[in-house]
Order: sequence, then C-alpha cells, then structure tokens
Amino acid sequence: MSGSSVKFRPEPERYEFTAAPMHHFELTRRDFFKFLGGGISVFAVARDTLATQETAPTQGFHQEELPKDITAWLHIGEDGKVTAFTGKVEIGQNIRTSLAQTVADELHLPFENVTMVTADTALTPFDFGTVGSRSMPTMSPQLRRAAAAARDLLVDAAAKEWNVAAEGLTTADGKVTDPATGRSLRYADLARGKTLAQNLPAEDPVTPPDQWTIAGKSIPKKDARAFVTGKHQYTPDLRRPGQLYGKVLRPPSFGATLTSYDAKAALAMSGVTVVRDGDFIGAAASNERDASRALETIHAEWKEVPHTSSNELFSYLKKNATAKSDDRTRRTKGSVEDGFAAAAHRLDATYTVAFIAHAPLEPRAAVAEWSDGKLTVWTGSQRPFAVRDELASVFHISESDVRVIVPDTGSAYGGKHTGDAALEAARLARAAGRPVQVVWTREEEFTWAYFRPAGVMEIKSAIAADGALTAWEFHNYNSGMSAIDTPYVVPNQHIQFHSTQCPLRSGSYRGLAATANFFARESHMDELAHAAQIDPLEFRLKNLSDSRLRAVFEAAGKSFGWSRKKTQEGQGFGIAGGLEKGGYVATCAEVSVDHTSGAVRVVRMTTAFECGAIVNPDGLLNQVIGANIQGLGGALFEFIEFENGRITNPRFSRYRVPRFRDVPEIEAVLLDRKDLPSAGAGETPIMAVAPAIGNAIFHATGTRLRGLPMVPNGLNTAQSGVQSTI
Repeated sequence: MSGSSVKFRPEPERYEFTAAPMHHFELTRRDFFKFLGGGISVFAVARDTLATQETAPTQGFHQEELPKDITAWLHIGEDGKVTAFTGKVEIGQNIRTSLAQTVADELHLPFENVTMVTADTALTPFDFGTVGSRSMPTMSPQLRRAAAAARDLLVDAAAKEWNVAAEGLTTADGKVTDPATGRSLRYADLARGKTLAQNLPAEDPVTPPDQWTIAGKSIPKKDARAFVTGKHQYTPDLRRPGQLYGKVLRPPSFGATLTSYDAKAALAMSGVTVVRDGDFIGAAASNERDASRALETIHAEWKEVPHTSSNELFSYLKKNATAKSDDRTRRTKGSVEDGFAAAAHRLDATYTVAFIAHAPLEPRAAVAEWSDGKLTVWTGSQRPFAVRDELASVFHISESDVRVIVPDTGSAYGGKHTGDAALEAARLARAAGRPVQVVWTREEEFTWAYFRPAGVMEIKSAIAADGALTAWEFHNYNSGMSAIDTPYVVPNQHIQFHSTQCPLRSGSYRGLAATANFFARESHMDELAHAAQIDPLEFRLKNLSDSRLRAVFEAAGKSFGWSRKKTQEGQGFGIAGGLEKGGYVATCAEVSVDHTSGAVRVVRMTTAFECGAIVNPDGLLNQVIGANIQGLGGALFEFIEFENGRITNPRFSRYRVPRFRDVPEIEAVLLDRKDLPSAGAGETPIMAVAPAIGNAIFHATGTRLRGLPMVPNGLNTAQSGVQSTI
C-alpha cells in the first residue's frame, strides 16, 4: 500500500471518523484575492475540497461543515514570493521543509522563495489531520499539481506578453525564458498587477523523481535557527493582550462525578474568575500561582467508581472482549485446521503490550480569545479542523466563527488529536471576558491525556518440515488492527481483532496498533525459526514474496553483518521487519546482557527503511533514528501503572523514557526508490525496534520475553509471559 494513488482508509477501530459532510458552499475568486492580494493563484472551490484533500476519506467526521469560501493551495505574489497552504501540522517531522522543497522544485525557483502556511483553519484548505504518515505521500503530489498549474499560468502570461507560443518557453530560477530570443521575465514581473487564477486540475503533469533538482536533497530545516535559539514561540510562549492563566480542578480518579461544590473562598479572591460547568471546575487569574491557589480553596466532593488495576490488565482485556465481530475485523483464507493437520511443527504463544504515554516535550496547551462572539484558539493539535468542529459544537456557534491556529508544536506522536486544552481555555476565556492560556502540567499530561492501547495478541501457527508456513491464526484484543495482517506467505490464515472494554482512555500513538502487532508477529516468527532450526533472516526470506520487504531485510542484514558469531558472553543478535503505511522496514539489534545483574543494554541497531522516492534524505534520516530511540522506551521500560482509577507513575521520575546513556549506536540505511511515489516515514521505522531487541535478548540468554515492556527492572525480574507449545 504505497503511492499517491492509494486512498487513505482509517483503521476499522477508528470509529470516530464516520459522519458525512452536511453543507457545501462557494465564493468567487475575487473575494479570496482580498486576502491574498494580487498575483497568481491556484484554487479549489469548496465543493471540490474533499475530493482534492487527500487525507479526507469518502466520509467526513464530526458533521464537518465546509468553509464558506474557496480555498487556495498556492499563491505567487507581486513580489515573486510564493506561499503554499496546507492544513498539515508541523510537529517536528520537518514537513515544512520537505513540502517547500516540493513546491520550489515544481515551480523551478529557489527554495528560499517558498513560504509554507500550515494548520490554520481560516487560511488553509480543509484537512482531515496529520495522521497515518500521510503528509508526504499525499500532500506532496497535491502541492506539485498546484505548482505545476501555477507554472502553466506564468508561462501563458509570458507567451501573451511576447506574442509567442507557450510551448517553446522554459522556466528556471524563478523566471520564464524564451530560448529563441534569450529574453526572460521574472515571476514577480508576470504576477505584478494581475489577479490570475486557476482551479486545481484533476490531473497535471509533474516532474518525476529522477528529474528533481531541489526535492531529493538534504536541505536544512526551515527556520531551524528560531528553534535552537528559543526565538520560536510554542503555544505556552504565546501572550495575548490582557491574557489570564487558567487551571482546572481534576477529579480524584477516572470517571468520578461531582456531588458537592463550595467555591465561596475562591470567588472572594481579587482578580480571579471561577467557572463551574457540570463536572468542569476551573479558575483564571493574572498568573498561574493565583489560579492554582483559587482551586486549592474550592471544596469539592466526588463520587468515585470501581476500577481494575494494571496488575489485572491482560486478564481484564480478555474477559471483557465483545462477543460480536464483523468482516471488517476478521480475515480468513484457506483452512487453518488443514494447515495445522499438515504441519511438522506447531507453536502457540501469547504476547502482551502495556499502556504507554506519549510523553511529548510540549504538554497540551492552548490560548483562547473571544471577540464579538467569535473564537480564536492557538493550540498544539494534529487535527485543527476537528478541534474547530469540537469547539463549535460545545459552544453552539458556527464553525465559521471558530479559528484554530497550530504553531509549530513540540512533538505529538499521535497524542494530540483531541482539543482538551483548547476546550478548557475557551470555557474559561468566555467566562472571564479575556484571553486565557491553559498549559497542562506534566502530571496532567501523564494522567488525563490518552494512552497507547494495551493489548493481548494470541498466535497459533504451523510450519512444514522445510520451514514453510502452513497455518497462521492471530487474535488481537484491544490494541487495534494496524499491521494485523502478516506479510508472509501463508496459505491458511485466520486473523481477527477483538474490541474490549478498555480501563483507560486510549487513542492513537506513533504507529497505532502496529507496534503491538509487529512485536507479536516478529517475535513469533523468531520462535518459529528456532523451532525449525533455520537462521531467523533466512527463515523470513524463505516465507516472503514481497520484493520490497525482502530488499530491506537484505539491506539491514548486510549492513549489520548478520549471521556473525557471538564474541562474548551475554551477546545476542535479533532481527525483525515488516511493512505499514507504504513504508518497508527491517531492524537488526545487538544486545549485551549482564547475567549477574540482569541489566540489558542495546549496543547497536541498524534499520533499513524504504518509502519510495526520498524528498529530504537528512530529514528522513532523523525520522528513522528518532523512531529507533523512541522505540527503545516502549520495548524496554515504558509502561503506565494504575490502581483505583489513578495513574500511580505520572511523572518522569517514575515513568522511564530513554536517556542518553540508553541510546545505542544507530545506523539508518535508506533505500531511495525514485521509481516509486513517496510514502510517509513518521511511524513505520519504530515498529521493528521492540521485536528485534526481544529476539536479540533470546539469542543472548535463551529467555523469551513476550510482554512489553520487556525489562523495566532488568532481566532477572522480567516475566517471560505465557509459555509456548512447540
């Protein structure tokens, strides 16, 4: 599944993306030029927005009401500067640079001349969200089409100026040139005094990857200096005139409801606004200290409800699985019974993954400001249009009266799809009559944000005497369906996802459920390889027909030096891989285990990654290495502990994330396939980290760890999980 021709389809468990759009509007281009100014523009009228907005599925979400104006993808101003518009969000993945490269490349002008306007619901085209590693495979060709259309307009304008045929003219370095006479006109000259416009064409010839001149190069991050010097303003840095600071009174446990409330002392405090709206209680003051003190004076009583604990998590998920299923959550091919009957070896095993937190550097934050009944919110979100809809619904105002702006945000990893802080800031701002900023504390982020779902994966498999897979039965409880299908050739399969009652608030995480499904599948494949007494890489290649997946396995193995012999006690090597979201990955890991202390150290990792044509090699390298580092946490020691409806490790002192000393030597091998469309890279590189490390630990010790995290307190206290049957 790769390439721009492939439509985005939400995972079946992503049931929030369902409601169809209600209204469509149009406005003339003339009105839009009032905002853009003169020049040359490429538009999409609102009725076509969903068709041209690649990340919107055929069904919209949240009763999406499309904006009452046309939307612009690209504008060339009278000064020759180019502005490109996208609803995508920059959260550290560097799409601002890569998309600007795409536009500059197709328009044949210097990279520095392109400015990206991102994630502003008043200015950018409707966007489903920065999700699913879809920014590059879909937005890059979209902007190329817009740039190609704008280039055609420029060439036509020059042809009319010179009274020559447009076909003979060329474009380069921000100019249109007539080779026959040598004369040229800058884009600024052609745009000055004009209001030329064109709708985005359904199809427009674009430059193939092997002819790229700006795309495909490692151009430094746009505005990098502002980030490293502290000049860039994140949402917590914003200050609006008259701004107040808000705090929210949290219940003592999940699901607790308010039974009594006394805020007399808080209401008596000078300069403090207190809001009680249902179970929501918040305070706003001129500084955070006074807002916190106001909350401390409020006497609130809550009714709590029973909860399970993290110690009972996996049995709870199995016991509370829903009985019904449908074709969306079930895949069957051949007969697993026949496959088991014909097998030389059978293997049954259970794998588990715990809840983990996103732990972004920038916690949830928002600034909200009301003016004349209209609401503007600045917040870190991966889905600004969804947050806009949520705000409009909660406050019973038109979506056109809500503007959501996303400053470049300090990471998200799938954790910022909802508008929690935005709703809180807007509610307090409406009561106070002044702008209000809400910044979650680290403890709030760990407690009230949603988590990567926990899960139980049960696998039954069988192989023939020669190591060929004959049967594969895979059940996932709760985690989800991303990457649930096996990429290996198995004639007899039954794969099923089981939804369950979930004890904690859960949502997207980098890779969604694929991290869980990769871990279970690739750990199991390693177990099968050892049962068949076949080298783990050879075993995978034997059961693969996908040439792209074979290529990354072979590239990773070659660069890592696979099949090398152990040179010291406690040394082990592991490999894992797969495909998801148009990307292909294979990771090799070397670990060192101290048998006395049980300490596990990842010494070295090599990840081979292929996602079609590479737009910015340095940016992609950073994505792969960053994913490897983040993946260490979930593999080795990250997990959420909870009891009685409370998170019991809601701070970094008790929630272990990778530290500098944990980071091994990491090599990223990038396979540049200029013959294939670009795919996304934000998620897939993380997926093979955990199983590769787990397989290396088994190679080093003979102990098979089937639960994530594997060694939160060292190998000596690790649980090997449900024993397999061979």
